[in-house]
Amino acid sequence: MLIQCGAVPLTLAIIYVMASFRFPVDYLSVAVVQGVLAAGLTWKLGLARWWRAIQLLFPLAVLTALALQLPSWLFGLGFLLLLGWYWSTFRTQVPYYPSGPAVWDAVRQLLPADKPARVIDIGSGLGGFVLYLSRARPDAEVSGIELAPLPFLYSWLRARLSGSRARFVRGDYEKLDFSRYDLVFAYLSPAAMPALWRKTRAEMCPGSMLVSYEFIVEERPADRILHATEGDVPLYIWYF
Repeated sequence: MLIQCGAVPLTLAIIYVMASFRFPVDYLSVAVVQGVLAAGLTWKLGLARWWRAIQLLFPLAVLTALALQLPSWLFGLGFLLLLGWYWSTFRTQVPYYPSGPAVWDAVRQLLPADKPARVIDIGSGLGGFVLYLSRARPDAEVSGIELAPLPFLYSWLRARLSGSRARFVRGDYEKLDFSRYDLVFAYLSPAAMPALWRKTRAEMCPGSMLVSYEFIVEERPADRILHATEGDVPLYIWYF
């Protein structure tokens, strides 16, 4: 929003020049100029590429919403849904990242076959990994923890309705005691990995493992690297 606001003065100046030279000026041209300038500022500030697309299209989306004369409560509902889905992403820097069945099965193969294991998925999202592992290894104690309310509620309902033994809790994994688990599975973001490593190094017991999908720990190279499928992003494994 700050970038969009920062682009406004230059947008007004360009529109004034266009009008002075008798170029046709309407709301669409204003939205296009505003979007291009905001995308340029995004590029200049070094934000991720997908932010450029968001900034480019945002003024056009606002113009479209105004043209459709949508009721005001719809925007409030959209805000509440996004809040429930992403919750404290601004603080944790961990957006919603779903993994897939090939990754889930690769993690399953890491578990010891001769004894039950305790597994936690930190940032469990919609619960696919936890529910799968509970079915594939009924002897294991598999849990998921999720901070965002809507994904947690969805995964909790999935477990209840399907009769799964999977356990879901809503909360911050930083408050967990990792010494209770044999395997911690994480699919977070680069921003979260340093703090996660400090926690696992301080709390995890000998014989346990940390498995991170896609994101590495800078402080220590992984003890093992697996690819769930050919060409897929790796699973990084650290043994304690």
